[in-house]
Amino acid sequence: MDTEASDEVIVVGGGVAGLTTAVLLAESGRRVRMWVREPAERTTSAVAGGLWWPYRIEPQRLVGAWALESLRVYRELAARPEETGVRLVDGAHHGVRLAELGAWAGRVPGLRAVAGGLAARLPVVDMPVHLEWLRRRLEEAGGTVEVCAVADLAAVPAAVVVNCTGLGARALVPDPAVRPVRGQLVVVENPGVTEWFTAVDDTTAASTYVIPQPDRLLLGGTAEEDDWNLEPDPATAAAIVARCASVRPEVAGARVLAHRVGLRPARKAVRLERRPLPDGRAVVHNYGHGGAGVTVAWGCAREAAALAFPTG
Repeated sequence: MDTEASDEVIVVGGGVAGLTTAVLLAESGRRVRMWVREPAERTTSAVAGGLWWPYRIEPQRLVGAWALESLRVYRELAARPEETGVRLVDGAHHGVRLAELGAWAGRVPGLRAVAGGLAARLPVVDMPVHLEWLRRRLEEAGGTVEVCAVADLAAVPAAVVVNCTGLGARALVPDPAVRPVRGQLVVVENPGVTEWFTAVDDTTAASTYVIPQPDRLLLGGTAEEDDWNLEPDPATAAAIVARCASVRPEVAGARVLAHRVGLRPARKAVRLERRPLPDGRAVVHNYGHGGAGVTVAWGCAREAAALAFPTG
């Protein structure tokens, strides 16, 4: 294939950032292929709690717009929860004040101060369902997904390469600024919890969150910087359950279904930019979303798609 003349775009990376970007490019009429190291159900995105909220992501001056665009999309998708995996769920952020947040918070419908924090009806995304829905939407738009390991972005045969490799960008770009923040959670049978709850203490690696999904309850969590360990730690799991049970006592006896670990791709600032490759082709970087990949997915994808094929 004459890669110089091709109008094809290849998106590298199969998580929510890559899939969402690929969908928008394909639906704009571009020829899109996704090259993924592993299926979406094995990515960090599949482990995510799925609650929309800007968490552990920078820079704040840009995050608000990306998050609000994604919120707009998720609110529309919540009309078809069984299909898209997106629902609107009530809940509360303990220990958070409106004054601590950016201007974006004033544009979140129903976000309000309550005793001890903030309450709102926010999107909760069932990630396995949502990732599969995104894949189908991509294929319906003519895109394809191929399992293909990439060792060199410059060797990817497309006029434009979109790099959505998350933590993988550390070695691939290479970009040592991308670092793992380990998150562990416990999946249990839902004893009847219908509202989400979070309490995050930025001074410690431990946090507390309870997120109801249709057939299970997600309990978390941790934020362990520079920790590459993907094996669940039993002591950490027990501490997570204990913290969550202090908020919702009914989860103390809930049957454990699974233990999960994901490595958030943290960076001092999301990298979202177009850069030239050595032969004059272009790469668009869209990675480093920290703990908010789901939250900013659609906003960042729209910007990445615009960067891939700029007009004017």
